[in-house]
Amino acid sequence: MPSLFLSPSVQEFNPYVNGLGTEEYYMNLVADAMEPYLIASGITFTRNDPDDTLRQAINLSNAGNYDFHLALHSNASPENLSGQLQGPDVYYYTTSTEGLRAADIFVNNLKAIYPDPSLVRAVPTTTLAELRLTRAPSNLIELAYHDNLEDALWIINNIDLIARNLVLSLTEYFGIPFVEPA
Repeated sequence: MPSLFLSPSVQEFNPYVNGLGTEEYYMNLVADAMEPYLIASGITFTRNDPDDTLRQAINLSNAGNYDFHLALHSNASPENLSGQLQGPDVYYYTTSTEGLRAADIFVNNLKAIYPDPSLVRAVPTTTLAELRLTRAPSNLIELAYHDNLEDALWIINNIDLIARNLVLSLTEYFGIPFVEPA
């Protein structure tokens, strides 16, 4: 059975446009919705505590023997572009072969559900702590831009679709069948 460390955002201070909620709130809803799909597909998982810091989440991930670390986030544009950017970004550590392989799977599957597939991309980086400091292969997915009303509403209105898609991607990465919950 593959094992996953699931790390939804702990950024309760990161508000969605028009006061629709926070990044932490919606990423935890996505993680909640993923659980039945993970269980049905035979993927064991541990989640971070939303009251923990990012460093505590990374330490908890590194304390286990996980096959993959998945961080769930929503993005915000730089102030000068506020509300103008859109689309999911799947980040992976630049030199991680497994991180890149997983990112490509997530990107291909997210293109099937995101309104403009041309905006879904894999992004290499060496700066994000959840990619740089975790022992397990990892991705950090910015599902869409929460400062863009269209993107924020896409997340809010598609929690289960996003959750299903993410677990479908994980089963593809692990090479196991995707199973719908009963």
